Amino acid sequence: MAESLTIFQLNDTHAYLEPHPELFWNGRGADYRTAGGFARIATLLQEARRDQPGRVLALDGGDTLHGTYPAVQTKGHALIPILNALGLDAMSAHWEFAYGPDGFRQVAAQLNYPPLAINCYDSQTGRLVFQPYLVRELGRLRVGIIGIMATIVDKTMPAHFSQGIRFTLGNEELPGVINRLRQDEKVDVVIVLSHLGFPQDMKLAQEVSGMDVLLSAHTHNRLYQPAVVNSTIIIQSGCHGSFVGRLDVEVENRRVTGFRHQLITVSESLPPDPTVQGLVYQALAPYREELGRVVGRTATGLNRNTVLEATMDNLLLHSLLDITGCPVAFSNGWRYGAPIPPGLITMNDLYNIIPVNPPLSTVQMTGDEIRALLEENLEHTFARDPYHQMGGYLKRALGLRLYFKLENPHGQRVQELFIQDEPVRGDKLYDVVFVTEQGVPARYGTNRQQTTIKAVQALRRYVQKHRTVEAELQGTMVAV
Repeated sequence: MAESLTIFQLNDTHAYLEPHPELFWNGRGADYRTAGGFARIATLLQEARRDQPGRVLALDGGDTLHGTYPAVQTKGHALIPILNALGLDAMSAHWEFAYGPDGFRQVAAQLNYPPLAINCYDSQTGRLVFQPYLVRELGRLRVGIIGIMATIVDKTMPAHFSQGIRFTLGNEELPGVINRLRQDEKVDVVIVLSHLGFPQDMKLAQEVSGMDVLLSAHTHNRLYQPAVVNSTIIIQSGCHGSFVGRLDVEVENRRVTGFRHQLITVSESLPPDPTVQGLVYQALAPYREELGRVVGRTATGLNRNTVLEATMDNLLLHSLLDITGCPVAFSNGWRYGAPIPPGLITMNDLYNIIPVNPPLSTVQMTGDEIRALLEENLEHTFARDPYHQMGGYLKRALGLRLYFKLENPHGQRVQELFIQDEPVRGDKLYDVVFVTEQGVPARYGTNRQQTTIKAVQALRRYVQKHRTVEAELQGTMVAV
């Protein structure tokens, strides 16, 4: 007789506790609508648990404890009561390591569910840092849940993210853990909770058999239809808590025999759960006055939903160029950051653009170094082998124009490169301003200086100076 199981997926919520603007594509382009909110997510989970008692799993793919001002100010602790109230079962991680491994472990110790990882090791002892898997009894089913954390934490993120730990892809460890769950633990269903990214997870499913469900995260894909690879059902559910994935599976004789999937928009039609709503208000109350201050307006819809260039980052880069006078500005290709529709800009919006609020830095780079930096970033973004994709979106820049061949191999993509409309000279030094270590890695450039100006300060100054800002796409990065 078949047994049913309902799996809810959250991923990349980035600490967006309340409803917020979200971008939806339509036939004319971007459409901004309100979505999200942990109190509404709680309602979805509670309705399912009421309808199917004891047969519901709620799993969090990570990038949960970082991304908004209250989360960063409290190093994730503001979210603890809210997350515990949701009744989650397990999580993976990535930006959680922004507080350092010890900081993440301190928060995790207060959660009533575990972080799972088969690929995070203590650098000295070689032992796993986190519990590798969890077995849950749901109805007559034994369900094994395996965790894989973001492999890029110790490769492309700031060094303090991975102090004392190291990460693998998890692809070599995974077959043995699946076998242990199948043979020793006698599980009926194997679920992998991964923060590798959708392209990486597609390759993982091709390589490794025995997974029934793979819950993917990191790349913010909105999968309205699951991918099925090697009999593994793969889903991913957007970002910012604007969406929740629901997967209902039927299991018979230790095999998934059928499934139904919904990518649920967390819309305003969902009533908020009053208990979680109260916890959210309590968490945000100390910051309401400061974050609610209006600093100006935008005539451009600001978002990070485009790969080659984004309006939100153009605003950030305009502010960097304006305050420093440098001819070129770089920032990272972040995916997170709720959109800001045309209209008022608040301090909350500015912090959502760059919640880490780092100081601006300057560096002198040769034309050859800028070209090498761009080649490296193009490979990190578009590598043919998904396991070599290490970045977010393409690095953001203003003051230059790049024409590149997306289909070319690593080192051969840059075709033409201009700075201030002049062809870049390989031996010429250029003054560059950037934010975060990811903007211009330390191996590039000379005369590196950290200023006393922080990113949000630069943004606020620029918006207040212009009152109404524009940050339209400029064709800075052009695939030819």
